[in-house]
Amino acid sequence: MNRPSDIPSPVQHAPEYVRAIAPYVGGKPIEEVARELDLDPATIIKLASNENPRGASPRVQAAIAAAAAELTRYPDGNGFALKAALSKRLRVAPEQIVLGNGSNDVLELVTQAFLRPGDHAVYSQYAFIVYPLATQARGAVGIEVPAKDYGHDLDAMQHAITPQTRVVFIANPNNPTGTWLAGDVVERFVAAVPRDVIVVLDEAYNEFLEPSEQSRSTTWISRYRNLVVSHTFSKAHGLAALRVGYGVMDAAIADLVNRVRQPFNVNALAQAAALAALDDEQYVEDSRVLNRDGMRQLENGLRTLGLRFLPSRGNFVLFETRDADAVFQSLLRQGVIVRPVANYNLPTWLRVTIGTAPENERFLVALGKALDASASTRAH
Repeated sequence: MNRPSDIPSPVQHAPEYVRAIAPYVGGKPIEEVARELDLDPATIIKLASNENPRGASPRVQAAIAAAAAELTRYPDGNGFALKAALSKRLRVAPEQIVLGNGSNDVLELVTQAFLRPGDHAVYSQYAFIVYPLATQARGAVGIEVPAKDYGHDLDAMQHAITPQTRVVFIANPNNPTGTWLAGDVVERFVAAVPRDVIVVLDEAYNEFLEPSEQSRSTTWISRYRNLVVSHTFSKAHGLAALRVGYGVMDAAIADLVNRVRQPFNVNALAQAAALAALDDEQYVEDSRVLNRDGMRQLENGLRTLGLRFLPSRGNFVLFETRDADAVFQSLLRQGVIVRPVANYNLPTWLRVTIGTAPENERFLVALGKALDASASTRAH
């Protein structure tokens, strides 16, 4: 009789590079923490996934309600209305826009269209973890360039480009470190990259920058046809649950990316919500101001607690503690969810999303208690 271990399995025929992938782990959901720790979900605050704490805007809620009447219909697979609105806003042709199930989808689609086994993709140490994951999923080789002050070292990244390089990723601002590079610096880098190498500029947190810091990077595409700029509606627009984002690129690149895109990758409610969100500029501006004020609140609190943190241009702050796991667990028991980043090789750091003023204050109080408990444990 065969033992289970002797029975052939189709798993063994999966590519080795796929079997070696460490799955992406998101921030803990409120419901999971409530179950694990027997807490009332209503008492838990989640500051782990860089979500907008304001809730969806009334315009978005009305658009979703209206679109819900047609749930039996497939969505527009080409996203005509949303592309038209983005085209008008960004002054690019609709043929230059690819819609995604979040901007994460756009990143994956670019690697699917342009990376083969053995090709190289270049990205920074401490950059968004999806870059190496998407690269590995194609059997390509990830070239991680050491960070400079926890951010992108563009000179070193340029020197890391080889004849085998097909894609370069830049996150600006970067997650999870919050580091940021001025637009002219990024454009100089794009100009120096060989034209047969795709440069993906991930601007998921762009709307949290001060207006004077925001670059019109989509206008660069007319000069650099190898540039792809990705954006999301998950952050400043507050649509994380609906998963909708987009990429802007040369039409020839968009044509290839669309060939590997699933035909209905952005659902009807997401498209309707994104259209309404795009038109609600005041919501985005109010979110930016709330984030700016919350950033100051958290930075002041972290300084008072004597903790090191990285200046951030996102809607989160990365801070360092001596025992990050113990502090994380203590915060969970107090009903406050933040994000460990040991999977980024930052084992002594935690990332906290900026919430409302009361949420930020609750986090700081809970963090103080967690630090005291950790210090007491070490003393014993």
